[in-house]
Amino acid sequence: MTERLVTGETTRTDKEHEAQLRPQNFSEFIGQTKVVDNIDLMVRSAIVRKTAMDHVLLSGPPGLGKTSLAMLIARSLGSELHVVSGPAIEKKGDLAAVLTNLKPRDVLFIDEIHRMHITVEEILYSAMEDFRLDILIGQGASARTMQIDLSQFTLIGATTRSGLLSNPLRDRFTAHLNFDYYEPEMLAVIILNNSRKMGIGLSEEAKVQIARRSRGTPRIANRILRRVRDFALVNKRPSVEKEEVKAALCLLDIDDLGLDSMDRKILTVMKNYYQGGPVGIDALSATLGEDKQTIEEVYEPYLLKQGLILRTPRGRVLSENAINHVS
Repeated sequence: MTERLVTGETTRTDKEHEAQLRPQNFSEFIGQTKVVDNIDLMVRSAIVRKTAMDHVLLSGPPGLGKTSLAMLIARSLGSELHVVSGPAIEKKGDLAAVLTNLKPRDVLFIDEIHRMHITVEEILYSAMEDFRLDILIGQGASARTMQIDLSQFTLIGATTRSGLLSNPLRDRFTAHLNFDYYEPEMLAVIILNNSRKMGIGLSEEAKVQIARRSRGTPRIANRILRRVRDFALVNKRPSVEKEEVKAALCLLDIDDLGLDSMDRKILTVMKNYYQGGPVGIDALSATLGEDKQTIEEVYEPYLLKQGLILRTPRGRVLSENAINHVS
């Protein structure tokens, strides 16, 4: 049964649409129940204590809602959210400038925190534990340490590879919470909610098709939903049915398993060039002409979860299902 007709509301920018689709409170955050319950408890405790919430490390594949949850935390605390990216912080002074501008109980969200340089990361140690900056001035025998007091703040670190964090940094987070891929049934709920926000009429079969081919990731589901909306509007369809979803997914080059062209290229290269493996990540990266970090963080996790690639001590190996899929 179709939920509603497709509307022609196209005046919002992509950024506005993105904000519109994000959950506005914890009750609207679908899935990741244990993570959300832990965060909700920590937020409530911080409000009662009238102090900054404890520092939190959020780990898991990209696109599962880590940034959205950080926004909810700041909103629930009535605090300002400051967002920075780990790779963008190149010098100690960059991070020091951010930390000294924080107000009491503000939330600092560092995305890809595992990609911060160790020398920059060291500034966070005293900042997280004692809310102060220890700055070394001068060199050699005349060197001295200057301490700068900071406002009490909450650090939320997001990482796709928590194993790359140094132990000193990891240990300073009070809570370590892991995001996992969504099951299709849970994704279907998110897709239905967001289709209503976007004014998209969506049949049950269309919703299921999108959920099954979104790689267990809400961000990808929303991207497909936007393209399905575009397809229906341009072709003047009164609502989105299964056929429209199939046509849109065909244009996006997404197959029945939710694999895109790069996923299939990885499997094909492993099959044709390396006889199904084993193959090391460096060799695979060189053959594909793709950054190995992108392969490991963006593509490989889903291929591993689907059992299409197996990791062995000697390297990556294709499963029988993967060989059959690319044959």
